[in-house]
Amino acid sequence: MSTTLRRPALSPSRAGDFKQCPLLYRFRAVDRLPERPTKAQVRGTVVHAVLEDLFALPAAERVPGRARSMIEPAWERVKAERPEFATLFEVPGSAEEVEWLASATKLLDGYFGLEDPTRFEPESRELLVESELPSGVLLRGYIDRVDVAPTGEIRVVDYKTGAAPREVGEAKALFQMKFYALVLWKLRGVVPRQLRLMYLADRQALAYTPDEGELARFERTLDAIWQAIMRAAPTGDFRPNPGRLCDYCDHKAFCPAFDGTPPPYPGWPEPDDAETLQDRD
Repeated sequence: MSTTLRRPALSPSRAGDFKQCPLLYRFRAVDRLPERPTKAQVRGTVVHAVLEDLFALPAAERVPGRARSMIEPAWERVKAERPEFATLFEVPGSAEEVEWLASATKLLDGYFGLEDPTRFEPESRELLVESELPSGVLLRGYIDRVDVAPTGEIRVVDYKTGAAPREVGEAKALFQMKFYALVLWKLRGVVPRQLRLMYLADRQALAYTPDEGELARFERTLDAIWQAIMRAAPTGDFRPNPGRLCDYCDHKAFCPAFDGTPPPYPGWPEPDDAETLQDRD
């Protein structure tokens, strides 16, 4: 089976990686070093899958009990699509796995505490969006949900399975949402009316209203990030930026800031292998 090669692109997660640490960007986007998924991350994938499937049901069936019944089938499908997730629990069906699935139920209950999905129809779910800026950088990302009002206003919705963040985390989340807003503006010629972050763990929602001037400035920020990536791309000169998040990095052992040695630079991918249809934010 042939593989379709894809040109270099910038996603919210990879842009965030570069801002945090250029070397982390290299490890993830160019070297493609493996990372062991956490139980919290995989649980988030399962909950997102359930919420996507929920809106495929008739409106009257989008109720908490039905959503809970969809967790285990979604988990089985996720494992089939990502076999590495099957090793998350040493003993399949163990009490630990049962408890973990129960924690997903609590997150879904948190979702129903924030909105009633029987009262509206989303325009799109798990929407892949791509847009090329005049500078030539291709933006690519997945949007959890897009709602369009009868009057044409657009709402961008993103589900977060962690608790509502403090100031730094909120800024990171809004960076992602502004990315989506910019791409939709480029694609549709309409600035989204609202960016809505739904934090299921503590049943909090944050809403933000962007404007054209703000998104134009954000476009220049993305251009600057991409130009910095392109300057490092020919030689692989992606430098570490040590900070408090280093203790959580899967690649610390390869980092020169901690006396590690990165793997040999494989060269910049042309066309891109760094952003595939599997890449999610």
